[in-house]
Amino acid sequence: MTRSSLEQVELFLRIFADMPPSGVADAAYLFAETEPNQESVFIAARDLIERKRVRKILISDCTPKSGYIGAAAYRTAMIAAGIPADGIEEVPMEPTDILHTNIESNAVVQFARTRGYESLFVVAVPFHQERAFINMVTAALRNYPSLKLYSHPGASQRWDEVVTHSQGTLRGTRAELIAEEQKRIDAYTAKGDLAPHSAVLKYLGDRDR
Repeated sequence: MTRSSLEQVELFLRIFADMPPSGVADAAYLFAETEPNQESVFIAARDLIERKRVRKILISDCTPKSGYIGAAAYRTAMIAAGIPADGIEEVPMEPTDILHTNIESNAVVQFARTRGYESLFVVAVPFHQERAFINMVTAALRNYPSLKLYSHPGASQRWDEVVTHSQGTLRGTRAELIAEEQKRIDAYTAKGDLAPHSAVLKYLGDRDR
């Protein structure tokens, strides 16, 4: 196995078995998942709140677009899922014609820097978690490297269920979407839009020292 392959495997495992911070994190950000997948991040957020691991749950302030049902509907669904209304806060991302992982990551890191946040959980549906976390780390390395990001994947859902993803334009089973996510990670890393695995691993090492 090559060094790059080992780094890829190590990073994948660390993202899905990350060590949480010892204290209470400033917030958790829930990525704007499509409606069939949003319950996954709601369950994870409720767990963090109930265990008093976070002070706030952050979501995008966007109106319905790109497969996202919009902040108002997301908030309503979160409250119905057992997340306290006063624990939900919106991150400014409007105006934007579309919403995607990179826009969300950059906006969240900017929001965290403005608020003086020191730690943040990153929560996405499991098949999206790897790219979401790498993208958030990339944004932090560029704009707020002292921010401590922790990976907290959403709850598992049926892998054979056909769902929409990627601005609501991609459709397949959750299992099939794993390959699509890997293609995006490879393509965006090659373009320089995502930090390489080695840089993300170094970030994690520095974070935990």
